[in-house]
Amino acid sequence: MDRFFHISDRGSTIGREVRGGLVTFVTMAYIVVLNPLIIGSFAADDAGAHKDIFGNVLPVGQVAAVTALVAGVMTILFGMVANAPFALATGLGINTLVAVTLAPQMTWPEAMGLVVVNGVVVLLLVVTGVRKAVFNAVPGPLKSAIAVGIGLFITLIGLVDAGFVRRLPDAAGTTVPVGLGINGSIASWPTFVFLVGLLLTGILVAKKVRGAILIGVLGTAVFAIVLEAIVKAGPSAGTNPKGWNLGYPGLPDSFFSLPDLSLVGDVSFGAWGRIPALTAALLVFTLVLTDFFDTIGTMTGLGKEAGLLDKDGQLPNTTKALFIDGVGAVAGGAASSSSNTVYIESAAGIAEGARTGLANVVTGLLFLVAMFFTPLYEVIPIEAAAPALVVVGAMMMAQVTEIDFSDFSIALPAFLTIVVMPFTYSIANGIGVGFITYVVLQVVTGKARRIHPLMWFVAAAFAVYFVIGPIEAALG
Repeated sequence: MDRFFHISDRGSTIGREVRGGLVTFVTMAYIVVLNPLIIGSFAADDAGAHKDIFGNVLPVGQVAAVTALVAGVMTILFGMVANAPFALATGLGINTLVAVTLAPQMTWPEAMGLVVVNGVVVLLLVVTGVRKAVFNAVPGPLKSAIAVGIGLFITLIGLVDAGFVRRLPDAAGTTVPVGLGINGSIASWPTFVFLVGLLLTGILVAKKVRGAILIGVLGTAVFAIVLEAIVKAGPSAGTNPKGWNLGYPGLPDSFFSLPDLSLVGDVSFGAWGRIPALTAALLVFTLVLTDFFDTIGTMTGLGKEAGLLDKDGQLPNTTKALFIDGVGAVAGGAASSSSNTVYIESAAGIAEGARTGLANVVTGLLFLVAMFFTPLYEVIPIEAAAPALVVVGAMMMAQVTEIDFSDFSIALPAFLTIVVMPFTYSIANGIGVGFITYVVLQVVTGKARRIHPLMWFVAAAFAVYFVIGPIEAALG
């Protein structure tokens, strides 16, 4: 084991690796709770249920099982092949894109089919070396803006799901599209639970408690169960605005169950026939952008923290690592858990001493064990999980410091990238508007030579994407 993982060569021990793998699991296990509430639902008539074009939903228990399965398998594979303590799981932001943008236009299997295609494209980009070229083509400020925009988008999703922000009915006689709670106040117990959970999770993160997000979600869920037993708020079911939106906080009938892996292999590539091919291609392109833009940066940052970078600042086995990351995208789509990617939370395990892939093996095995606890995930309401979205969004805001707002030819594209995502409820729209604006402003300010050829192509593709409706109408 020491020879295979080079444990001694990297100044570590088996004990440190096991401890580091355990800590990494604790810090990112929240995804097994959160992902089912983002792409899954308990019933189609639940308020805020994420439905496909035919009104179908992905069952929470099944999504929890495949989320843990793919995270476990891919994390172990990454550790064995790339020999680095970088765990993988369903990527936040990508799953929201799938639930909010893709699924309403097609069936769930078709949406996951696009995720698989995205993973295949990523793998081809890795094999051909184009992935680094594309990564280098996008200016750094726009990469940062994409991360910040996704953070704001995730935050808005959490606020809306928790009922803290609500859409105002047209009959309200106001031009304001959204408001605070019910009639401008926090008038429901579930939203109160969200606020308690947000403060709890924020305090834990601020105090640098390991596993803060997971502890926050589980602690808030316990509070919700106790509170519901007292106040009897009841489920929302689309008719009770003061009820629980997704998930009902009651004690489960059982704590263990065999995992339901029915979603594995439930994939279709029919999206290319259901929506215009150009639209499907641009959706895949958006997935690719969202999927791998931060991967190289994340792995470089983790590698630096672990002391794994060579004298040129390169991570050993980079190509292998990027390849497995691409396989994670394919596996996530094939199992309907959404694309899997390297998690920055792996830094917690590295801080505990993890330096090799053995820590990943420990983390992966714990994820596989988590498959057998799906009944527990089904009693966690979205109001208990939504604080994690807001906290993760706040963390992603840190990237805004990488943007030079004194240069308006950079500031405006970055700003539009950030705000268009949450305001239009679409990651694709934000990226497209930002790219087009960047190219135009660089040209008119005499900086056209700075524009990478790939950026010209991408901006043009997005321009067509935004006018596809009028074009189809004119041709029809």
